[in-house]
Amino acid sequence: QVQLVESGGGLVQAGGSLRLSCAASGRTFSNYYIGWFRQAPGKERHFIAHITWSGGNQYYADSVKGRFTISRDNTKNTVYLQMNSLKPEDTAVYYCAAGVDRIYTSWGQGTQVTVSS
Repeated sequence: QVQLVESGGGLVQAGGSLRLSCAASGRTFSNYYIGWFRQAPGKERHFIAHITWSGGNQYYADSVKGRFTISRDNTKNTVYLQMNSLKPEDTAVYYCAAGVDRIYTSWGQGTQVTVSS
């Protein structure tokens, strides 16, 4: 079982940047995908981006492509989400998740991101 802890959320003005971290512990992750999701108030949770732990292959939802960058540091067992050019509609609780073949079975507790206009 993988344990995940997100950090780095906060309040930022529109146009600003934040970097979220997802620290992972537990079993090895060589065949894992690590994904970021977000959930705005009253809305469903949506996929944002993922990265493969072994090869670093990345994929982004259209809503964040070109603004967000997912990366990993295997030495620290940490995945990052660099968020630039933030918009008020990016306001949400952000979650990281881990699983094999994009079937996410482990989830963090979430971190709040609020973007003011």
